[in-house]
Amino acid sequence: MDDMAKEDEKKETGEWKEFFWNPRTHELLGRTASSWGECSPVYNIMMCVFFFFLTGCGLLSAITCLWALLITISLSAGMMIRPKGDQLEIVYNVQKTESWDTYVQALDNFLAPYNDSQQVMKNDACIPDQYFIQEDSGEVRNNPKRSCQFNRTMLEECSGLSDHTYGYQDKKPCVLIKLNRVIGMLPGEKGKSPYVTCRAREDSDNIGPIAYFPPNGSFNLMYYPYYGKRAQVNYSQPLVAVKFMNLTLNTDVNVECTINSNSNITQFKISERDKFAGRVIFKLRINTM
Repeated sequence: MDDMAKEDEKKETGEWKEFFWNPRTHELLGRTASSWGECSPVYNIMMCVFFFFLTGCGLLSAITCLWALLITISLSAGMMIRPKGDQLEIVYNVQKTESWDTYVQALDNFLAPYNDSQQVMKNDACIPDQYFIQEDSGEVRNNPKRSCQFNRTMLEECSGLSDHTYGYQDKKPCVLIKLNRVIGMLPGEKGKSPYVTCRAREDSDNIGPIAYFPPNGSFNLMYYPYYGKRAQVNYSQPLVAVKFMNLTLNTDVNVECTINSNSNITQFKISERDKFAGRVIFKLRINTM
């Protein structure tokens, strides 16, 4: 009996170790490196912190830690850009088409689900400037929940429709900004939507004038609250397009875009420890030689 118990214990230990690192499949916690790479940067950072924490936790404590970690991630209204490029850098030479065509293709692929024809088929034309609340009836879930249209044409000069290069060929590039999805978040008050503003982190003269689409760079209230992927299968995240009209050429411009709201919502608070919380920072450079 003792030998059998030892053998079972050895087997369980081996299975637990293999779950953390499987040398045959090169999987960490059941995921390959490419799979982990698909996670958001904030998620990856938080998971690294979790791994260090895990060494000091027992199994029960580890489950508690993971639960707290996922709660923290789900409540963070992080921002991200498209195209995101390498290391959040958008660098190209206007005279070399191949250097900026990858950005154009990335934007085309990202915006394909936002084509007006797709949105009309799947989503509702909602009333702007008010929340699209869909209550459940007791224990009966009101699913699937409907979603509001975000039409590609709302991005105007940055839609890729009137200018298929999104301004990259004309040295007036467009960058799309989106918030990550936070279930149940109500981001504004008194009919006022949160909005985006961008600035240069160093020399403000290098960034030049900026145009925002939709007007005022706002995430309209009608796209909130978000009820989750299973409940809102056709949900289209609202976007804000930022067009840089006269960027200083041949110069690194470090841009910081932040989300602003008239409410005291904690998800929009900027944290120096998390560069994606309530803001996104990226480098933009247009070369001409």
